[in-house]
Amino acid sequence: MYNLLKGKKGIIFGALNENSIAWKTAQRAYEEGAEFVLTNAPASIRMGELDVLAKNTNSQIIPADATSIEDLENLIEKSMEILGGKIDFVLHSIGMSVNVRKKKAYTDPNYDFTQKGWDVSAVSFHKVLNVLYHKKAMNEWGSIVALTYMAAQRVFPDYNDMADNKAYLESIARSFGYYFGRDFKVRVNTISQSPTPTTAGNGVKGFDGFINFSEKMSPLGNASAADCADYTISLFSDLTKKVTLQNLFHDGGFSNMGVSDAVMDKFE
Repeated sequence: MYNLLKGKKGIIFGALNENSIAWKTAQRAYEEGAEFVLTNAPASIRMGELDVLAKNTNSQIIPADATSIEDLENLIEKSMEILGGKIDFVLHSIGMSVNVRKKKAYTDPNYDFTQKGWDVSAVSFHKVLNVLYHKKAMNEWGSIVALTYMAAQRVFPDYNDMADNKAYLESIARSFGYYFGRDFKVRVNTISQSPTPTTAGNGVKGFDGFINFSEKMSPLGNASAADCADYTISLFSDLTKKVTLQNLFHDGGFSNMGVSDAVMDKFE
């Protein structure tokens, strides 16, 4: 390894199990010399295996509902106590659509479900940024990253209202990122990742078919969760100090493809 994060301290949201991008990122951050706190909603902690990751990375767990300002204030304050100072990096890897879970069509949603998914998947990022900003919790040249998907720009019908949530998430990163850069020299970016077989990804209708299609469309093939973890580490490191307000496609080239020979072969 390269000690890219030696001496850096962070908070990682959203690790559930070993398939999670947040889980892989935590492993890589530990390998690169970082110290960090792990957090997730109490229900997700009960459902997942976060204690295993904490043990393997010598980390502490602080439960927090990312839609609650009070929980986030407690998380940030305790994290700085545990880590002995301000934060250098934060990963927001949270997303949920009740409409998808309940198989409600985009054209016939339950709007209470829509509100819940929007709050968890997107507004939670604004709240995280808000608490970090007002507590002046980030070190200069720190890095905040959220995970997104290109359904924010293009139509993927089965992605449902998560597409709207991701579009809002990306806008938050740009808008709040301006203030973080101006006031604290902190960068804020989103990574638009290939479809990845995480717990959340597997909940999308037709996911297996789509991941195969994406593999054939991408000249480099799909980026795995481990690949995404590597890319995230580069954004946490000092090698990307002037990269901010960006939505960075990490998808093997899929986002710039119109069609590929492999896909056309299926129709000829």
